[in-house]
Amino acid sequence: MQTVETLNEGLKRAYTLTITAKDVDSKVDAEVKRIAPQVRMPGFRPGKVPANLVRKMHGEAIAADALNSAIQSGIQQLMADKALRPAMQPSVRLEGDYAPGKDAEVKVELEVLPDVPAPSIDGLKLERLTVEPDEAAIEARLGELAQGSKSYDDAKKGHKAKTGDLVIMDFVGKVDGVAFDGGTGEDMSVEIGSGRLIPGFEDQLVGVKKGDETQINVTFPEDYGAKTLADKAATFDLTIKDVRVAGESKIDDQLAKNLGLESLEQLRGILKGQAEQELNGLTRTHMKRKLLDQLAAGHDFPVPPSMVEAEFDQIWHQLVHETEHEADPKAALAELEAEKDDYRKIAERRVRLGLLLSEIGQANGVEVSQNEMNQLIMQAAQQYSPDQRERFIQYVQQEPMAAAQLRAPLYEDKVVDFLFDKAEISDRGVTREELEAAIESEDGFDTGTHTHDHDKPVARKSKKADGDKPAAAKKAPAKKKATEVTDADVEPAKADAKAEAAEPVKKAATKKAPAKQAETAEEAPAKPAAKKAPAKKKAES
Repeated sequence: MQTVETLNEGLKRAYTLTITAKDVDSKVDAEVKRIAPQVRMPGFRPGKVPANLVRKMHGEAIAADALNSAIQSGIQQLMADKALRPAMQPSVRLEGDYAPGKDAEVKVELEVLPDVPAPSIDGLKLERLTVEPDEAAIEARLGELAQGSKSYDDAKKGHKAKTGDLVIMDFVGKVDGVAFDGGTGEDMSVEIGSGRLIPGFEDQLVGVKKGDETQINVTFPEDYGAKTLADKAATFDLTIKDVRVAGESKIDDQLAKNLGLESLEQLRGILKGQAEQELNGLTRTHMKRKLLDQLAAGHDFPVPPSMVEAEFDQIWHQLVHETEHEADPKAALAELEAEKDDYRKIAERRVRLGLLLSEIGQANGVEVSQNEMNQLIMQAAQQYSPDQRERFIQYVQQEPMAAAQLRAPLYEDKVVDFLFDKAEISDRGVTREELEAAIESEDGFDTGTHTHDHDKPVARKSKKADGDKPAAAKKAPAKKKATEVTDADVEPAKADAKAEAAEPVKKAATKKAPAKQAETAEEAPAKPAAKKAPAKKKAES
């Protein structure tokens, strides 16, 4: 094989590989000899089919495989001989009008990883902002759990429903006297005053009694999810099947037992542990951000444009998707477009930090063990249906790039922990509000590229730290329903109240929460590409 370098500019490289017809023919001959004993042909004993007939029968397919094998071997040899570390998958193209029996010219174009200067990790100083769990917040959470797990008892005969009571009903919704799709349901239960149904619906339930048949008038909100009903006046024919009154909500051992625990003390301990875990996560987020700020400020080197573009595309795709759920998508997209250059700079910073952390990890022996990798694979496999899990596991085991992407977040965390151990850390107690303000603040944040605040989750306009999660929508609890909890999660699942699509629940179009993301746009370094030869790629013919 002959190799000619045609481009060496910055991080860009290009080569022309000439694979001789002789090399390809030798691979064809070897493959014919390998499969000949397995070929069956009428008139010949098994394994006795002449090689020339085997070549005639399967020659075209064998030649194509031989050419691809020769190209792959040539690329592997190129990477080894030139000590190339591809940043992304190289572009491989078969040049000219190739035909069997002719030499093949292959164009290989790639960007290589830069030589990262020896990172300076001495003298790192970090401040750790610590927050003690708020006992008042824990008590408030206990109150919410007690309220959410309360039971309902049958009301006395003739009892008129009031706010806080549970009403169970059948309903038929109509617009202009005609029942609409999805507007009919049975045994729907709703707590009056919960705000779960469209405006005006629950208010008109006050005073109803078991056995009543009544009609109410409502108007669907302008932003109701079903566009055919938005801003429409409607009636609902109701049959009241039961009215129940709430039992007393107590914060005691019975509450804990209703949640599957042994005692109130255990429940309090779980809530305190969750609060500590959340606060520790916020503390780590702040420390990690400050650490990466120091690394970014102290290191500047060229990064592969293809990696920056791939990182930017990932950020941009998510942001554009989120604008679709804004009140005014066009205005949100226009605002986003004005910030496009800023997000591209964020992508460049993330790529540089990713390469820097990778270099620090390799230089200091940071590794992800095989046992840790196996756990990562098994955890990721749980996202798939049982019949697909084995295929996913095999895919990760066979594809180095897939394994590298799965390994990267844990590897990054281990490098960050290594740097935390090296840094001089001072502690300062603060309130939760002060910690969240420090995370959100621009003060002291320096990317070296711009001053606009993008040090927040990639999700636009989000003001929540990673540890914050929106409260789950409340469902109507059923009569005397106990809910089990585990130490990992004391959020009780509310009882099934047959609240399906037929309910006149609020369905206003709201901005969807983005997929869970561990770090912010600025704070999360891009994962460096695996420093391996590219996966097998067939030549284009």
